[in-house]
Amino acid sequence: MRLRLVAVGTRMPGWVEQAYADYAARLPPELKLELVEIPVAPRGKNPDIARLKRDEGAKMLKALRDDDHVIALDERGQALDSLGWSRELKSWMQNGRDVALLIGGPDGLAPEALARAQAKWSLSKLTLPHALVRVLVAEQLFRAWSVLANRPYHRA
Repeated sequence: MRLRLVAVGTRMPGWVEQAYADYAARLPPELKLELVEIPVAPRGKNPDIARLKRDEGAKMLKALRDDDHVIALDERGQALDSLGWSRELKSWMQNGRDVALLIGGPDGLAPEALARAQAKWSLSKLTLPHALVRVLVAEQLFRAWSVLANRPYHRA
């Protein structure tokens, strides 16, 4: 099973890259987390946001495989707690199906990307910087695995 984080945005600050890499490296080899970065569509004066989101969405969809189980991270999605993430991870591991988690750009996910997702999850009611979302997703995946592996990282 492969886990892929498909995220709009490149050239993240060093602290983001370091924190993401740290949590991704903690996952066991059978749960390798791969980052696929999609460039942000350039936004000039008076940008056509709908078109820019469509362009970003088209690139995201190209990065997906036909049989991927897709989770869109969206503010209007279902909020899961850490134990909910671990139940989902357990299900994915049992199914053996590859999973792709989508993080949109500055204006969110394209409607086409949202439509492709089998589930929509919210990380918080707060508005989060997209760079921080990468770190949170990697950390929650590690925490979910820690719960399943009976490791002491997660304390309920």
